Amino acid sequence: MSDPTATPGLLATTLYLPRLRLERAEMLAQHRWMAPGLRGLAKGQRTIAHWDEDSVTMAVETARQLARARPDVTVGELTLASTTLPFADRLNAGIVAGAVGIAEGAVVRDVASCARAALAELAAALRRPAGSATTLLLAAERRIARPASAQEMIQGDGAAGALVGDGATIAEFVAHRSRHADLVDHFRESGQVHDYGWEERWVRDEGYMKIAVGTLQECLAAASISAGDIAHFVMPAPLARVNEAVAKKLGVAAAALVPAAHETIGDLGMAQPLAMLDVALRAAQPGALILVAAFGSGCDALLLRRTAVPCPGAVPGPGKSETSYLKYLSFTGQIELEWGMRAEMDNKTALTAAWRDHARAARFEGGKCGSCGTVQFPSTDVCVNPECRAQKTQTPFSLSEARARVLSHTTDFLAYTPHPPFQFGHVDFDAGARVLMEFADADAGELEVGMALAMVYRIKEFDRQRGFRRYFWKATPVRDNAQQGT
Repeated sequence: MSDPTATPGLLATTLYLPRLRLERAEMLAQHRWMAPGLRGLAKGQRTIAHWDEDSVTMAVETARQLARARPDVTVGELTLASTTLPFADRLNAGIVAGAVGIAEGAVVRDVASCARAALAELAAALRRPAGSATTLLLAAERRIARPASAQEMIQGDGAAGALVGDGATIAEFVAHRSRHADLVDHFRESGQVHDYGWEERWVRDEGYMKIAVGTLQECLAAASISAGDIAHFVMPAPLARVNEAVAKKLGVAAAALVPAAHETIGDLGMAQPLAMLDVALRAAQPGALILVAAFGSGCDALLLRRTAVPCPGAVPGPGKSETSYLKYLSFTGQIELEWGMRAEMDNKTALTAAWRDHARAARFEGGKCGSCGTVQFPSTDVCVNPECRAQKTQTPFSLSEARARVLSHTTDFLAYTPHPPFQFGHVDFDAGARVLMEFADADAGELEVGMALAMVYRIKEFDRQRGFRRYFWKATPVRDNAQQGT
């Protein structure tokens, strides 16, 4: 007989980071004339999303990483948490679910509004009874800070995720406490782009040192755990040395502090607690206690115990240094460049046609012939194999995880793209299909015939006149084993 008090556990966690890393020294070089005080923050790098990445595309990549880590799991619920969802009136999580092939009967929802929402959702999933649907929780942020602000230096773009369910769990639920408080450390009104932040010392003293510390103490007391027994303490705090002050007041050992990687990544907002939790879980020994906090309009505190099950999946590979601050401003839409007549086009999307073509665009779905096994894209009524030509024998076949290589490539400096040059070419899939595709995150001169490729879900184009964006799959060079599909 099953234990009625049993709860699900963490099956896997992961972290996704964009490839580009903007050098903070280059940012300071552009602002030194009017904001020399930023010098103290101008160390290292911060992640920046490419022009065709947003919270949805980064969430898709996070979900795919978790699917590779736990291919035995069937997701029954999907939650996308972000304060930077691209659509205010459209189910953003539904776009993700379509791209990664979540069943249409799954419960899918968006969560927004404050930086602790993702951790609150994780705690809620872990407190459900055993036998509940497996939950896929994704948190992604692409915040746009005002130029020459401290937030611009501190923040980073990225995503993190967790799978919660029954089975071989890497961590077990111990305790959770939550406290809501309308202490406004920063805010952004609907329709605005930039956050407005309040005085840091006040936020530290009234927010972190009182609200966060109190919530964490309640969580430890609920489990009858001493702060000195905590092996790993996850405390995202964009303010300098706040996590150290909180740990000291709690009585958590300084050695237990999980590094926030601010100098190499930046603060990932709502995704930061899950990102740091992923780091902690991979470092933790069996039986180790992990205390996780998330602050924002109150605080959530979650206590977990590491099991002996190894953490599945891989860690992100190294990024690419980016020194053009102007490029970053262009990617975020904070500067309007003159692209000439080549950029003057109407990208209106016919929503009826988009729905009819939904499977092909969302899941990169082609067809596989039931007679000869030939895979093709797009699917048609007649097999493209000249030796077969069977009719109406094709079944759906997704190419999103299929291995592929460069067959041909073209670099075009005349065609419009937000990041010249425009690179495209024919891609040969090991499964048999051959597709003319756009390349993403490929450096000029990097592509070679025969180069291994992986598929990534990206923004295809913007309809700025109507405020719409279309997504599709692109091919990107494989630079580490974690990128390669099956």
